[in-house]
Amino acid sequence: MPPSSPAAYSFSLALHDEQATRRLAADIANLVEPGDVITLLGDLGAGKSAFARAFIRHVAGDDDAEVPSPTFTLMQSYELPRFALVHADLYRLSGPDELTELGFDDEAASKVMLIEWPERARGHLPEDRINVALMLDASQGDTFRHCKVTGLGKLAARVERIAAVRRFLDDKGFANATRTRMQGDASSRMYERLTREGESFILMNSPRRPDGPPVEDGKPYSAIAHLAEDVTPFIAMARALSEAGFSAPAIIAADRAAGLLILEDLGLETVVEGEPPTPIAERYGIATDLLAALHRKPKPNDLPVEPGVSHRVPRFDMNAMLIEVSLLFDWYLPHRGVAADSGRRAEYRVLWRGMLQPALDAPTTWVLRDYHSPNLIWLPQRDGIRRIGLLDFQDAVMGPAAYDVASLLQDARVDVPEDLEVQLLIRYLRGREDEPGFERERFIHLYALMAAQRASKILGIFARLDKRDGKPQYLRHLPRVWTYLQRALAHPALAPLADWYGANIPAPDMTDT
Repeated sequence: MPPSSPAAYSFSLALHDEQATRRLAADIANLVEPGDVITLLGDLGAGKSAFARAFIRHVAGDDDAEVPSPTFTLMQSYELPRFALVHADLYRLSGPDELTELGFDDEAASKVMLIEWPERARGHLPEDRINVALMLDASQGDTFRHCKVTGLGKLAARVERIAAVRRFLDDKGFANATRTRMQGDASSRMYERLTREGESFILMNSPRRPDGPPVEDGKPYSAIAHLAEDVTPFIAMARALSEAGFSAPAIIAADRAAGLLILEDLGLETVVEGEPPTPIAERYGIATDLLAALHRKPKPNDLPVEPGVSHRVPRFDMNAMLIEVSLLFDWYLPHRGVAADSGRRAEYRVLWRGMLQPALDAPTTWVLRDYHSPNLIWLPQRDGIRRIGLLDFQDAVMGPAAYDVASLLQDARVDVPEDLEVQLLIRYLRGREDEPGFERERFIHLYALMAAQRASKILGIFARLDKRDGKPQYLRHLPRVWTYLQRALAHPALAPLADWYGANIPAPDMTDT
């Protein structure tokens, strides 16, 4: 259904029974975020409380969770795995002023609000919200409900996405699959585990990336850095990696236009263990062997997607490398309270431009770009390097092989001891030393260079995730990334960079941990 206005989107459906109500509650619950408000409309007995109960139980991950009616208390709070939630029933509200006394407005700022009888809270409801209107139809039976879901304001796009996901799952035979939202990464993509008839799959929900503001030469950051705008690069790389003998997830179903994929579920076993996580040396070794195998043969940059459609893997060029290291200047320095003046920024980029030239002159291969522990799945039932399952490669570029080696051995989220890093780097070098033209010392230089480039970028990204995206949990990784950066800058060829950083870039505040 097309949007009813620029600030609203609606879709209607029939809820034949309690299972249909539970499914709709899961559809909405999987795409809401803290601060969202959901209002439940309908007469007495229309099913508002049944919807609220199904919603809360889904987010809690407990089909038997106790969900008492807040009819007399007015508001009931829940600390759920993904967010805090307030379930409000305003039927007995004496007046809007009572909401202020209850702290209603303060709760709405940071929690998901699920509100029955919202018409009694006029003046307290945000323009941006989701309305779920339920209506009985006795002619269809006691359990039947007509339902209309409407997104208002900024949540109109969210409701449109809910409808698109429902259609996709219906079309692909997954209407009755159990859906569990998975912990996300630092991107805007969302993932769910789908369980159907005892078999597990992964739903990738990746709407087309909107262009951000222009940052250089009239282009947004994503265009300069060659970040994937839709799921086409993921499909192309998944198939290319699989055909080359690597364990990328099989694509079960796809809607490229909608940015929706159903993927093979590679499982939950990773290459790290413990809390905080530490590397499992054997698995990191196999992951290192995989890179050596990947880099031994030249790779094409034109990849088929479907008949008549191909994807050209972009070149990891100078502009892309420079815009990445500029994140340190634009976000990390302000995080440390340092004014990032334009003169020093220009000096910084000139220095990096000269340092990066060897990386641009190096032979190119597929650079998966996020080859580190969160994206590596351990598959013990497979053989050799196929025991490493690959995820999150949609931003792949054609660039120097050393980049992914540095990404693995200086894992931004895991402490890789320096002695293990050296052992694995030697293992990689031995895996390629019989190749004609492979130069050990040249590669070590490129490894240090790419490690420094990547660490500089990540310091900026993690500071940006805190400041712009409200995700302070990434700050705890800053000291680790800084330590990796110092290791890389110790290479003699990077001495000019090391001197400049020493004079201009402060270390992280250790309280970030």
